[in-house]
Amino acid sequence: MNLEVLQILGISLGLGLLVGLQREWSKAEGAGIRTYPMITVFGTVCAILAEQYGGGILVGGVVAVGAMMVVMKILMNINLSASEHPHAGPTTGIAALLMFSVGAMLALGMIVPAIAVGGGVAVLLQWKQPLHGFVKRIGKSDIQAIFRLVLIAMVVLPVLPDKNLGPFGVLNPSHIWLMVVFIVGISVSSYLVAKFLGQKTGLLLGGILGGLISSTATTISYARRSKTIPGTSSLAAMVIMIASTIVFIRVGFEVAVVAPEILPYVLPQFGVMCLYMALIALAAHFFVRESNEALPEAEDPSDLGAAVAFGALYAFVLVAVAAAKEFFGDQGLYIVAALSGLTDMDAITLSTARLIEADRVGIDTGWRMMMLGAMSNILFKAAAVAVLGNRQLFFRIALLFGISLAGGIALLLFWPKVG
Repeated sequence: MNLEVLQILGISLGLGLLVGLQREWSKAEGAGIRTYPMITVFGTVCAILAEQYGGGILVGGVVAVGAMMVVMKILMNINLSASEHPHAGPTTGIAALLMFSVGAMLALGMIVPAIAVGGGVAVLLQWKQPLHGFVKRIGKSDIQAIFRLVLIAMVVLPVLPDKNLGPFGVLNPSHIWLMVVFIVGISVSSYLVAKFLGQKTGLLLGGILGGLISSTATTISYARRSKTIPGTSSLAAMVIMIASTIVFIRVGFEVAVVAPEILPYVLPQFGVMCLYMALIALAAHFFVRESNEALPEAEDPSDLGAAVAFGALYAFVLVAVAAAKEFFGDQGLYIVAALSGLTDMDAITLSTARLIEADRVGIDTGWRMMMLGAMSNILFKAAAVAVLGNRQLFFRIALLFGISLAGGIALLLFWPKVG
């Protein structure tokens, strides 16, 4: 037992030293590399004593640390003029109280959460300038995107019923909206990264972010651009190809989140397809001329109308797949997959993963549905390029996508039965 207490005190001291080091290095007023370790260890000691003598000791410790920080702040304001002591806000005091609490958590056995909180405090303190810089660079559209995501995740989601409704018992409002939150979260995160990288976004990163935000939207954006600026055809073809390749990584990630137990059965197929398309993109890269054209700015993907439309599409696919399975067998499932995958891969991926998890669809049938949806989506993007892009871009995309589809067909025909 004594050894365990010593270990906890050692961790407490280490976390306090970490935060104190950051405060000392950043020249924060009032508390540094000696004070923070003592505050954290004080929290641990108070929690240990509280287990024996009552929680009043822990409450008294919190009050003492808070009062000490207030007195220290008052004395500093008295001793220094306004020019010598710029307003620093409550950060130092809050950090001290947090580290006291971290010390107490360690003594109460919450070691992993305490380490996570202590490390998080150190990182937040160290990232002061980058975080303030990020906030200063946020525009009106960016803050709207963030708060739309907050709205659908923290306001709408909690009030939806968590029970199966509707035809075939496959419509769960809470699960459906959770998928909306998941997809919008991926897209908004990628959008913000692309927005803040701006002109620094290169060919490869532009394609990757385009695939994460929406490969279909990326294809349409570049196709339109090629029509007005013909010299960007090579660049556009490469970014569209990279974005379409990233779709298969996104599929794997979505399956890993919503149905992790089936991931080992579907990851090899989509991994092979992703690698195959990446090799096609790499080979095509040697034929791309250097281009100094700027990449189109990503469009905000957090539109509430689009989120509701995705939720409706996801629900429709759930019902359509269940109905097709009931009345037409596997052939009906493949038709649904091909049609739903035309404009959106997320809906067929997430709905199929959910249905496999619920034993409504077999694993072998399910992965083939997702692959067919992906191939259908590639065909749709090729059609979009044909309509919206110039002839040079269409010829390049037709060749790249044609080779890609040949590989997908081979996978569907020759991959051994799974599950």
